[in-house]
Amino acid sequence: MDSTFSAADLSAIWLTCKLATVVTIILLLIGTPIAWWLARTRSWWKGPVGAVVAIPIVLPPTVLGFYLLVAMGPHGPLGQLTQTLGIGLLPFTFAGLVIASVLYSLPFVVQPLQNVFEGIPERALETAATLRASAPDTFFSVVLPLAKPGFLTASVLGFAHTVGEFGVVLMIGGNIPEQTRVASVQIYDHVEAMEYTQAHWLSAGMLVFSFVVLLVLYTFNPTGKRR
Repeated sequence: MDSTFSAADLSAIWLTCKLATVVTIILLLIGTPIAWWLARTRSWWKGPVGAVVAIPIVLPPTVLGFYLLVAMGPHGPLGQLTQTLGIGLLPFTFAGLVIASVLYSLPFVVQPLQNVFEGIPERALETAATLRASAPDTFFSVVLPLAKPGFLTASVLGFAHTVGEFGVVLMIGGNIPEQTRVASVQIYDHVEAMEYTQAHWLSAGMLVFSFVVLLVLYTFNPTGKRR
C-alpha cells in the first residue's frame, strides 16, 4: 500500500483548509460584535446569550448536527426559507458545512475575544471619549490594538476547532468526495476500509497540526504572561 497521501486524501485536506479558512473569517466578523456586547453590557440578557453561545462546548456534536439537519431540511424553517429564496437545500453542501461549523466553533472565537475585551482598561476608553473620538474610531484605534492577543487566540482556536470537527460535518455534509468529505471523515473512511497506513498518515498530520496550534498559542500569545 502506498505510504503517501492519495488524491482523495489531498482533496480532503484542501477542502478542510478551505472550510476552516472561510469559517474563521465569518466567525471573526460575527463573533467580534457578540463578544464586545457580552463584555460591555449589563443587560439581563448577557447570561442567556452567553449560555447559547457556549452550548456547543458541552453539547454532543451529533445532537447539534441533528437539529441543524432538521432545521435545514425541506420541512425545517431554514430549509423552507432557502427554498423560497431559490438557494435550495443546504444539507450535504459546502454552504451547509460552513453554517454548521460556524455555530459549532462560535464559542472558541467569542470567549477569547470577550475575555480580552473585558481586560481592556476603562481609562483607555474614557480617554478616547474625552478626545471626542467616535465609537468606531475608539474601537479601531484603541480596542483592536489592545485586543491583539485575543484575536490571535480566537483565530487559531476557531481554525483548529473547525479542522478537527467530525460529528457535525458528517451529519450535515455526509461523505461526498471533493464536496463535503473533510480530513476527519477521510480518516474514518480509511479505518472502515482497514487502510491503516493511510489512516496513520492523515492522523499523524492532524496530530502535528494540533501540536503546532498549541505551540503558537503558548509561544506567541502574551495574554498569560506577567506584565
